[in-house]
Amino acid sequence: MTLRPLMLDDIADQRAYERQRDAFRREVIAAKRLRRVSVGPIVTLTFENRLTMRFQVQEMARAEKLTTDAQIQHELDVYNRLLPAEGELSATLFLELTTEEELRTWLPRLVGIEQSVVLEIGAGPGRLQVRSVPEATHGSQLIRQDATSAVHYVRFPCGSGGAAAVATGPARLLVDHAEYPAGRPGVELSEATRAELSGDLTEL
Repeated sequence: MTLRPLMLDDIADQRAYERQRDAFRREVIAAKRLRRVSVGPIVTLTFENRLTMRFQVQEMARAEKLTTDAQIQHELDVYNRLLPAEGELSATLFLELTTEEELRTWLPRLVGIEQSVVLEIGAGPGRLQVRSVPEATHGSQLIRQDATSAVHYVRFPCGSGGAAAVATGPARLLVDHAEYPAGRPGVELSEATRAELSGDLTEL
């Protein structure tokens, strides 16, 4: 079972959205602050849920001036595929590269980065280690042999006990790609972030 998908009724028309956009953006920014985790200097993951995906669709519709049900449904079909299924987390992986030189340097080196993020849950030898899995549809479009993309969509299949384990903690996110040693120490997730992710693992 997947997280309840977004429907046409979840998406406000453009006039209504303009009236609520400022408040909605503040809500999403506050949520993303808890859901965004940086691992080293250039890798950032934002864990996605219905709120963040709804924002993506609303902003896409606004930018592209999409008004018909068919146009909105197409965007919903795309972004609903990125919602986590039962027992898993879904995230957008960003490579924070801002110059042409950085892109030329890092994109060829970080091929395979989408399979190199590990969520460690618990402590000691019994801790759970969940490796990132590229989202199937988008992965086939983004993965190249000679250079990676600056954006990937990944999943973390945490299993039936994941919610309780994440809520209890500790939990750490690390990157074990050979060309990115800065990601290997990882970063411990805050209690507030763990609460958000635990909610994702239990919400349907």
